Amino acid sequence: MTKPVLLTYRTTNWRAYNAALKQRGSLLIWFDPEMEWLAAPSGRRGRPAIFSDAAIQACLTLKALFGLPLRQTSGLVASLLTLAKLDWPVRDYSTLCLRSRDLTVTIP
Repeated sequence: MTKPVLLTYRTTNWRAYNAALKQRGSLLIWFDPEMEWLAAPSGRRGRPAIFSDAAIQACLTLKALFGLPLRQTSGLVASLLTLAKLDWPVRDYSTLCLRSRDLTVTIP
């Protein structure tokens, strides 16, 4: 059996190659300021939900993407909201845990 021929590649455009390597490590996450972060009153009895389903869905999506526990997910969301200069509250991990039972995260 013959060995496969190894191909050698030569980089000729180092500026584009370095820019491509830098781009691999970039992360872009944005929150729409028009998003309903707080839940609307439901009119049902009991304690009302503070955060909307979209807010919980965003937190659970970040949890699934990065493989984080719930405590670290709430810290990540808090830091992202601070970086985005949005004055939205972030609940603790127990709220995420309770609301994750009702919502399913689908990542295409």
